[in-house]
Amino acid sequence: MKPLIIILLSLILSVTKAAAEEVKVAIAANFTDVARILAERFEQQTGHTTRISYGSTGKLYSQIEHGAPFELFLAADRARPQKAENEGLAVNGSGFVYARGKLVLWSLKESLFERGERYLNAGEFRHLALANPKTAPYGLAAQQVMQHLGILEQTRPRLVRGDSIAQTFQFVATGNADAGFVALAQIKAWPGKNGSLWEIPESYYAPIDQAAVVLNKGRDNPAAHAFIEFLKSDEAKQVIQSYGYGVE
Repeated sequence: MKPLIIILLSLILSVTKAAAEEVKVAIAANFTDVARILAERFEQQTGHTTRISYGSTGKLYSQIEHGAPFELFLAADRARPQKAENEGLAVNGSGFVYARGKLVLWSLKESLFERGERYLNAGEFRHLALANPKTAPYGLAAQQVMQHLGILEQTRPRLVRGDSIAQTFQFVATGNADAGFVALAQIKAWPGKNGSLWEIPESYYAPIDQAAVVLNKGRDNPAAHAFIEFLKSDEAKQVIQSYGYGVE
């Protein structure tokens, strides 16, 4: 009897392994910490595996345009997933908003500011970090905040631009910038000092609606569609919210 059970178990495992697929995902840098948790749970529940590349939304999109083998694209804006659909790079109608990002002003230094708006207006900093507004939606949002406050032009000489929001966070975390505009999710995941934090009113910048889309290369990959369904699940939404994002 035991040999039969062993054979049956082996057959089940073989079938499961054969059905499992890998999905290649391009993900905006601000979503790194959340994506790692989601990918781990997804793999445990489905048997599929994930191969994830992180970067600024603009640079990832450029790679997609040039034939990168990504099957899913989780951007930090709505515009580029929609553009992917319009340009025939993605499956029509597959795009949806998976998270709404929140921008904060953060410094590693404790008690550097209590009111971030006053700190920015006073200009009491040598270097202020933000992501590149041309390639990173969080960088564009930071620029909009400075425009709203009327300080963009006089602040330009002291701005330090990261290629992505991840690099921008490192500028602040290492003390190479006095303060910087980063994602609230990065602060939630930060194991170090609390520092100084200002949660910027969302009326100061355009909504950071982060959309996902199935790329053409993932059209026939069951793992790609399974990941999208998992991303829409209540379990995934709870994880996303726990990092300070809004969800629909």
